[in-house]
Amino acid sequence: QVQLVESGGGSVQPGGSLKLSCARSGYVSRRCGMSWHRQAPGKERELVSSISVDGTTTYVDSVKGRFTISQDRARTTLYLQMNGLTSEDTAVYYCAADQYLNSGGYCRLTYWGQGTQVTVSS
Repeated sequence: QVQLVESGGGSVQPGGSLKLSCARSGYVSRRCGMSWHRQAPGKERELVSSISVDGTTTYVDSVKGRFTISQDRARTTLYLQMNGLTSEDTAVYYCAADQYLNSGGYCRLTYWGQGTQVTVSS
């Protein structure tokens, strides 16, 4: 049984910072990466950042230079440090993990957390 639980969300003023955490329980293949997604009101869910098994990271253009994704060595906890927050960052943030498919030898986005609300307002 795989479970992802986000924490660290809340309300912050523009320019503030938050650090989100995602705790993983149950087995998730260490051959696959993890990621953060967000969904703002009235908008589609988007990939915010990802981190691969070798530590390679990606970021959506809108958060580059402000957000940093990281994980512990055991890859049981995923983090998203968010700095310089703006109202455009207001969204529900979701942690996600891939499932390794032995049949095809690839990873597929499978596991999702329940989300944590981030609200940026004056």
